Amino acid sequence: MTAPVERLAAVPATLIADAAAGDREAFTELVAAFHHDMVRLAMVVSCDADIANDAVQAAWQHAWRKLSQLRDPARIRPWLLSIAANEARQALRRRSYLVAVPAEMGDDRRPADDPIDLVDLRQALGTLSPQDRRLIGLRYVSGFNATELGPMVGLSPEGVRSRLKRILARLRKELGE
Repeated sequence: MTAPVERLAAVPATLIADAAAGDREAFTELVAAFHHDMVRLAMVVSCDADIANDAVQAAWQHAWRKLSQLRDPARIRPWLLSIAANEARQALRRRSYLVAVPAEMGDDRRPADDPIDLVDLRQALGTLSPQDRRLIGLRYVSGFNATELGPMVGLSPEGVRSRLKRILARLRKELGE
């Protein structure tokens, strides 16, 4: 898998500027560059493939309307991922229920003798709030560190680390260590 930084380097600021100016082809290239990451994060937040896809579709509509307001083109990835995570959380709120984590979230690359039972992991993730799943997704699926996450979730870097520590402790407890 291509590292996020490598993908980001492949998206020139001129492409972002062209898309912000209304160039549909440039925007299509942005979609191609970031859509997969947005869907993965929305899946972690929502635990539902339909909700995740709807959320990402809504996120792209929002991005199309607001791209000209992006101050720092180098922050395009965190900006898009935050929109996707927020849309997934809002979609869950609108549907007002939590669902189990779908099988599509399984990692086909894991070793066959991996001790983690994915069914248990899905159930444990399902006990978390959408906000906690969003934080887990931004950190462990999208690869943001605590300093980057702070402004996204309205916490200091120390607050992010503390909250992640509590969330992980809860998951460990759910999974029986």
